[in-house]
Amino acid sequence: MSLLFSPISIGSLALKNRIIVAPMCQYSAEEGSATDWHMMHLGSLGMSGAGMLIIEATAVEPRGRISPSDLGLWSDANEAALDRPLRAIRNHSSIPVAIQLAHAGRKASTRVPWKGGASIPKEKGGWQTVAPSPIPFNPQDAPPTEMTPEDMEWIASTFSVSARRANRIELDAIEVHAAHGYLLHQFLSPLSNHRTDKYGGPLENRMRFPLEVFEAVRRSFPKEKPVGVRISGTDWVEGGWDLAQSTIFARELERRGAAYIHVSSGGLSPAQKIPLGPNYQVPLAEGVKKAVNIPVITVGMITEPRQAENILERKQADAIALARAMLYNPRWPWHAAAELGATVQAPPQYWRAQPHQYKDLFSHDLD
Repeated sequence: MSLLFSPISIGSLALKNRIIVAPMCQYSAEEGSATDWHMMHLGSLGMSGAGMLIIEATAVEPRGRISPSDLGLWSDANEAALDRPLRAIRNHSSIPVAIQLAHAGRKASTRVPWKGGASIPKEKGGWQTVAPSPIPFNPQDAPPTEMTPEDMEWIASTFSVSARRANRIELDAIEVHAAHGYLLHQFLSPLSNHRTDKYGGPLENRMRFPLEVFEAVRRSFPKEKPVGVRISGTDWVEGGWDLAQSTIFARELERRGAAYIHVSSGGLSPAQKIPLGPNYQVPLAEGVKKAVNIPVITVGMITEPRQAENILERKQADAIALARAMLYNPRWPWHAAAELGATVQAPPQYWRAQPHQYKDLFSHDLD
């Protein structure tokens, strides 16, 4: 039997297979609220046959947005707007849906990628960013404001509020975003955290605020629903965050009740040198997997079914997350199931699409 299409438990959440739709920023919200684009985008991915769908990085407060068009979950309006596509998915699919809660820190207030992604100055509609230390991501950017303990308490509380909102709209899981150079990663890395108080310096101190945020989310979300964390396994910069520190952080998260660790990499520094290629992040996930007893998800340039299957066979990870590959082919799980001799859930409206040579490919998508 295919390992990729074998079930897995994430905490108390049972997934029918080990394909995860990774969170992918769409930069298509209005004042943080989901739009018709999200109805189309999430609706399509909700019928993909994957084991779980994770909604894109969702800001817990307006200044935590990467761009003015980021999705958010800080207001009643945001909550109501996101509930709309979720209800549509639930009407037609049994896929579990999670959300990634995030704060961009010093990487906030930028243009959307297709407009260059550059920092937006305050006089042109941007806003003052915050970070553990007043060090900008790019030297030409305005420096962020160094966060006070009061700032940290406030931001932790916004994660809590967003977690409660996530539960109200019946999301199945939360992923705390501590990767890709955003706020929690900025606290973890010695390249961006130059603090001299109890939140800076040695690893124990640099982990303190990210762990406080995780604990705040865990307390605010029902205990029967899983909370996981996405980390960058390395900064890909000498002297920065690395795999050894990641394994220690992952163990501390596990001790505090994390249900899984989702391992990506990079994003903290423009000086990063990433060895791009198939499976380039898999060794990072493998290293974390050896350190913890909770599921580890790997991601990054995994595009072929046999490639994903081999990663699981080698016990380098417990589940496979797909991002760009799912955008390019939203029915990737269907094709993977056909290639690996497995079955996949599909709505009955699509059953007639099943090729004759794969007559047992589809199963009903509703319980």
